[in-house]
Amino acid sequence: MTLTHDSLRALILDSLGEGVFTVDAGFRITSFNRAAEQITGVPRATALGMRCRDVFRSDICGDDCALARTMRSGRAEQEVPVRILDQDMAEHPIRVSTAALRDDDGELIGGVEIFRDVSELETLRAALADVHSFEDIVGVSRPMRALFALLPEVARAEVSVLIEGPSGTGKELVAEALHRLSPRAAGPYVRVNCAALPDTLLETELFGHRRGAFTGADRDRAGRFEQAHGGTLLLDEIGDTSPAFQVRLLRALEAGEIQPVGASSPLQVDVRVLASTHKDLAAEVAAGRFRQDLLYRLRVISLRLLPLRERPEDILPLTRHLLARLTLKRGGAPPEILPETHEALRDYAFPGNVRELRNLLEHALVMSRGGPIAVAHLPREVRAALAAPPASAGSPPPPTTPSESAPPRPGPRRWAPPTAPLDAAGERLLRALEEHAWNRTATAAALGISRSTLWRQLRAAGLAGPERR
Repeated sequence: MTLTHDSLRALILDSLGEGVFTVDAGFRITSFNRAAEQITGVPRATALGMRCRDVFRSDICGDDCALARTMRSGRAEQEVPVRILDQDMAEHPIRVSTAALRDDDGELIGGVEIFRDVSELETLRAALADVHSFEDIVGVSRPMRALFALLPEVARAEVSVLIEGPSGTGKELVAEALHRLSPRAAGPYVRVNCAALPDTLLETELFGHRRGAFTGADRDRAGRFEQAHGGTLLLDEIGDTSPAFQVRLLRALEAGEIQPVGASSPLQVDVRVLASTHKDLAAEVAAGRFRQDLLYRLRVISLRLLPLRERPEDILPLTRHLLARLTLKRGGAPPEILPETHEALRDYAFPGNVRELRNLLEHALVMSRGGPIAVAHLPREVRAALAAPPASAGSPPPPTTPSESAPPRPGPRRWAPPTAPLDAAGERLLRALEEHAWNRTATAAALGISRSTLWRQLRAAGLAGPERR
């Protein structure tokens, strides 16, 4: 089969993922590829011969549209943001690029426009923006809002800051925010993990060394303090350093100078020091593992990040934010989070905090295969932890001696409902409990919630009594 020039051109255009159309000098459409049909919802046979403004109905149609400007000036335009209406009057964001078409004599005969649908990109951007965040730190809880309010003031103060909190809570994000908001933002930001190196290596890593200081030191090497001159240095996991190293660090912080290994004279440095730790440094001081004078030097201001289990209201915005980030890398829109999945995430203790939540969501994205994220898509160990019955605050302590043994418990117990009338939610809970003989495990399963969630709802309704299985 032999293809004509026009047939080959049409075949090539139809193979493209971007919409492409051409117009004559009067802005009437002369060609319209398959992707243009799909994006606009207008069949090619209908579009041909129509004025482009009648097909696209965009927010810039008219004399000032990108294609009109190009045909007047001859200058091509790239990635112009435009919004169009499809056949169902639904709005779609697109990006357009234009060029003028001329004949062999240089006379204008029309124009070409290439456009692509950026709806998914807009969705991702909206998902990233629809969170309460500050310098990439996300949260809506009262402690996080207080942190957001405090960070700019702390950043402007040229003092040392100690950032405390469990592993995975985002201490490094706080340190980066302090640097970016500070007068030193144009300077370097340097981080060193103090827990990853023994004393001897940590000393050369921070202070540097001179050529010949030890075997293998064949040249001078600047340490992290010197690299951070004029900027910020984060001493991550400072609580894992030895008391001997802490003495050398304290001397450098107080004098504002460092002594590279093998150097004959100290070196002045201008560095703002931030430190972070997952340990309780006050307890470490009491145990003799951390110097009190170094703690005072580092903790001019203290910022504390709470574990995720103590701020469950941050879980949903964090989940949306992380899903948007993860899907942006993969391409595509963030998947739906089913209500029962969100409920399960709120009930989970998250020993690994935000870092664990991110890993959990990466797992769920793979298992859900692009569909809504259900509880079944969460990692096995998370589902196992959620299925374990919670400890009951209402259960009596176990007997310590045979003589103190509690009397046998009676059969199924129906504690009295509150004297005040129940609302609709309370009535629903009461009916579900009665239907399942006050068995909380069965009731929670019937309602599609976890036992800990059921316990909270019972307590709110005034129906919480002795823990029953």
